Amino acid sequence: MQGNEMVMMDAREAAGKPKQIASWRHFAGFLLIAAAMTALGFHAQHTGAASGGAAHAGQLADHGKAIYIYLAGGLMDCAFLYYCWAGVRRYGGNLRALSGGRWTSWKGLAVDVAIAFPFWLLWEATANAVHRMLGRSSAKSVASLLPQSLLEILVWIALSITAGICEELVFRGYLQRQLHALSGSVVVAVLVQALVFGAGHGYQGWKQVVVISVLGVLYGSLAAWRGNVRVNVIAHAASDIWEGWLRWVIWK
Repeated sequence: MQGNEMVMMDAREAAGKPKQIASWRHFAGFLLIAAAMTALGFHAQHTGAASGGAAHAGQLADHGKAIYIYLAGGLMDCAFLYYCWAGVRRYGGNLRALSGGRWTSWKGLAVDVAIAFPFWLLWEATANAVHRMLGRSSAKSVASLLPQSLLEILVWIALSITAGICEELVFRGYLQRQLHALSGSVVVAVLVQALVFGAGHGYQGWKQVVVISVLGVLYGSLAAWRGNVRVNVIAHAASDIWEGWLRWVIWK
């Protein structure tokens, strides 16, 4: 019996189908957490609960709460990553199972940065194209939460880096690899993780969910191509810094 199991595992690996990195129970817990976050996000969008009902019309929250929301968002990202890492570790894996490996040389870092820049340009072009296709959104905006003071800018940059690391390890490192192992199809894995990733941004309105889901496909495709999430982390963090702060400094 054990010999048959070894043969099956060898066949799976030969076919390019990765093994699960966490248990079924842990994966079910992941999906429940993602569903809860999605539900809370859409609830905040429709009720203004994120600001205690005190937001101005068309805004999700007043600016006075910006830093608190930044910190809460960063803590949630870190907690979700910890959940994924704990499940992988309990299953016999480590952080490398999520990241695909670390940089081992400056040359490797330079190559990933060189890839990240054109990918970011593609990301921007795709986001703008989808926005134009969907038309103007009537959803409550998070624009009031964008950083204004020096302290807010510094915290936003830290949050962007945190989101780049945590969300890529969670969605492309954990979820996409689990889906690939369960479905046997990298295409299915990329598409489904993108939908889950987009739905998790329901607090921004359904049109933004569509945009982010499309961008999730780009992120997933990049991770599948590179076999790790290193370029993803760079591009994700850079795009968050750009969208939330830097573009307004340059284009104002």
